[in-house]
Amino acid sequence: MDQPTVLILANDPEFSRSIMARWQTERAVPAFTLMSGDVWSDASSAPYDLAIVGTVSGDELPAIVRELDKTGRPVMVMCSDSASAQAVRESQPRALVLTQYEGWLDAVVLVGCEVLRRVEAVSRARAAEHNAASLQMNATLGRYMLEMRHSLNNALTSVLGNSELLLLEPGALSAPVREQIDVIRSMALRMHEVLQRFSSLETELRFSQKAQEEGVKTIRVAAAS
Repeated sequence: MDQPTVLILANDPEFSRSIMARWQTERAVPAFTLMSGDVWSDASSAPYDLAIVGTVSGDELPAIVRELDKTGRPVMVMCSDSASAQAVRESQPRALVLTQYEGWLDAVVLVGCEVLRRVEAVSRARAAEHNAASLQMNATLGRYMLEMRHSLNNALTSVLGNSELLLLEPGALSAPVREQIDVIRSMALRMHEVLQRFSSLETELRFSQKAQEEGVKTIRVAAAS
């Protein structure tokens, strides 16, 4: 995962500076995007992994949180008192709401770090699911090709046999026709070589799998003893 980005949306520059300064003391520091509360309508389109909403107008706060919540990304709201915090919780239950009491900076960074770790874990899980789906698709295609190998071999044998029989009668065909049949024979031979390679790969993969299973079994026996 690339470096995560934290969007800080506040009218007071000191609010943003305080959070960034406190976060610099952590081992993992995200990138920051700062935005004034006066232009909050553009916030939902900004790239970020976590949004922190601070000092903005009380009238605009519900609309800001509602707009950010539409993106599905985590939103942390800093409220100045318990009443406003409760109002945000009731209107936007998915938002993480904290109150700016003593030690609030430590709380913001602690919660923010945990949120970013969760975002990274979800991103990795989704990537793993995507890779697993791709591997499953390739495995299905590979099994189908192996199952059809014998049918293709039979068809190619027929094509090769008939083309070679035709080429055994030089006087019965014109030169252009003989060239075309020779091309058909050559392409059939090439396809046969490809199918033979499939068989070799299957054997190699089976041998590798067996070797891995034997290795795991040996390790387990050694561990048990």
